[in-house]
Amino acid sequence: MAESAASGPGMPQLDVTTFSNQIFWLIVALIVLYFIMSRVALPRVASVLADRRGAITADIAAAEEYKQKAHEAEEAFKQAEADARAEAQRIVEAAKAEMQESLNAQIAKADAEISAKSAESEKRIREITANAVSMVSDVSNDVTADILAVFDVKADSKSVASAVKDQLKGDA
Repeated sequence: MAESAASGPGMPQLDVTTFSNQIFWLIVALIVLYFIMSRVALPRVASVLADRRGAITADIAAAEEYKQKAHEAEEAFKQAEADARAEAQRIVEAAKAEMQESLNAQIAKADAEISAKSAESEKRIREITANAVSMVSDVSNDVTADILAVFDVKADSKSVASAVKDQLKGDA
């Protein structure tokens, strides 16, 4: 059996007598395959590619739209932030002005109180000074009378008071 297999023509595809038959069926298979591919498979692939291309284009358009919306939102945020900063600055300035006004009122009140106390103090100082001058005059009269009494000089109280008064006016 091994001899009959070795003496045979070999593989049937390589048998030259069947080449025309093989070429015919090859051409038929290629034509059928071409029609199946061109009528069924390739249109489906083309439609899938077109759908993908459309989806990609739609996604890119949506991304551009979202990008534009994000840019607008960012601009709106920046404007709102600037408005908020301006409003905060206005509130701070108003608070500073209010505090300055309150401070000025308190300073004016304190100045008025100080002026009133100063006037009262000056009045009391004048009273104390007048009282001290009167006391100095009385003490001077008494001391002068006592000194004159020690030297046995007789003088009435009116003449002593007049002499002391003249002497105090001369010192001042």
